[in-house]
Amino acid sequence: MNPIDSRIPGFYRLTLHERQDLIADRLQTPASALRRLLDAGGLTSDIANNTVENVIGTYALPFGLALNFRVNGTDRIIPMVVEEPSVIAAASNAARLARMSGGFFASMIDTQMTGQIEIRGIENVSESIRLLGLARAQLLELANSAAPGLVSRGGGAKELEVRDLGRGMLVVHIYVDCKDAMGANLVNGIAEAIGPEIARIARGRLGLRILTNLCDRRRVRAECRVAIAHFADSKGASDSGPDPIAAGRQIAIAIEEASRFASIDPYRAVTHNKGIMNGVDSVVLATGNDFRAVEAAAHAWAAIGGSYRPLAQWQIGDDFLTGQLEMPLALGIVGGTLRVHPTAQWALSLLDVKSASELCEIAACVGLASNLSALRALATEGIQRGHMSLHARNVAVTAGASPEEVESLARLLVEGGRINEVAAQSLLLEIRTLALKGQP
Repeated sequence: MNPIDSRIPGFYRLTLHERQDLIADRLQTPASALRRLLDAGGLTSDIANNTVENVIGTYALPFGLALNFRVNGTDRIIPMVVEEPSVIAAASNAARLARMSGGFFASMIDTQMTGQIEIRGIENVSESIRLLGLARAQLLELANSAAPGLVSRGGGAKELEVRDLGRGMLVVHIYVDCKDAMGANLVNGIAEAIGPEIARIARGRLGLRILTNLCDRRRVRAECRVAIAHFADSKGASDSGPDPIAAGRQIAIAIEEASRFASIDPYRAVTHNKGIMNGVDSVVLATGNDFRAVEAAAHAWAAIGGSYRPLAQWQIGDDFLTGQLEMPLALGIVGGTLRVHPTAQWALSLLDVKSASELCEIAACVGLASNLSALRALATEGIQRGHMSLHARNVAVTAGASPEEVESLARLLVEGGRINEVAAQSLLLEIRTLALKGQP
């Protein structure tokens, strides 16, 4: 796929079909094919029936596109699946701010998944640890014989570590490079293959053999910076008043202070991280990956030091506000749901990623953008203003507005400051009465 410009001004103002037509044109894909793919979530009941158990149908979530992202110098249009209003718009707005200062930069710190083999009932723990150390090469060879396809692609078991859990219990960690797969099945298969031999060598009883979702050896780091002057107004421009740097600095300081609040208070850190996961999970879902594993790893990592802490921090330096995020993240671009879900396959095609690591880097950047947008809203007009503006559309639909009436009714709800179903029904009646009279 040729590089695609992620900057599409006014995209949100287009109708649903106009957006589909525009994206189809940019991707040189027939619009009719794209519509068929995205209708009802792109997953037929037949495919669903072969994916999980006891299927009676499918359940769809909104599939949207975040714009303005530039990651490691390359523009990306980001597929996001999320039910919460404002998440996609907020990520897009934050990406526009970061874009003006170079965009986002991300890298993988490591790319290994971890399998655990538990051994119980050991009488001489130190001797068992010594014997397992001597057998390291033999155990790695046995592990790799259980995944020849992975080894042929350059992956496989790379390292062993023995941990003493006390009470006659050891756990052996086997670290596996899963290449472009998320790797759960691969790691589980390897752990089960070498478990009996580890138990024999350690002279203990074999316990659990399974991966851990705390993939602390498969971490991603993302960062961006925003020129302080660009915070001066809601559009991210630098022409607000005679001293935009002073105006922007007030907002940047408020964001930095909010970040510091999260670093010292776990109650705030949880909500801080939830905003990050709004972005990460939306990409994970869109690409057919396991968001529950991602969530578990993220929150375990946030608490790994003994107290719950933020995954991202923001700090002012010179004339820029800089954000950095680090978290464990295991995603795949092959295997699992990706083999059967056509929309997940299309989402990956849209991203044009060549590796699982590249997908992880993009997802982390979307998480950092979501965090920036949330902190900026909290630091300025408050989180509810933008959120409720988009929520008004949902209220309009609930009140019975037709697709043609939703936008105008949502606008009136926001202007009136009462965004609830009773107000929506009253305004909808007024809209329809005026329409019958031929008045706008």
